[in-house]
Amino acid sequence: MIRIDAVVRPERVNIVLEAMAAAGCTGFTYGNVTGRGTQQGVEVFTGRGSSTANRVSLPKVMITAVVETSIKKKVIDAIVSAAKTSKNGEIGDGKIFVSEVSDVIRVRTGDTGSKAL
Repeated sequence: MIRIDAVVRPERVNIVLEAMAAAGCTGFTYGNVTGRGTQQGVEVFTGRGSSTANRVSLPKVMITAVVETSIKKKVIDAIVSAAKTSKNGEIGDGKIFVSEVSDVIRVRTGDTGSKAL
């Protein structure tokens, strides 16, 4: 099993979740987060032709899912395709982090492993 953490633009979250479901990802968790990476904030126009760089964190959405290794590539490809804001993508479209999961336990039943997904 693998864990996929995808950080995407807030306006793309529904498109990404639909793509993940179509790729076979049946469960996920998501929440609003803030942060910054390559994008390094935004430039804010203050009027009369002047602007200032706002180097603070930007709003994003973190989507977390644990899936079987067999559908890893399909789910990641779906996220990448859905999260891009243009054909070639743009700075700020997001990041995906992938890690191995040694076990999953369903609290209600005590089921473990794939059965708990």
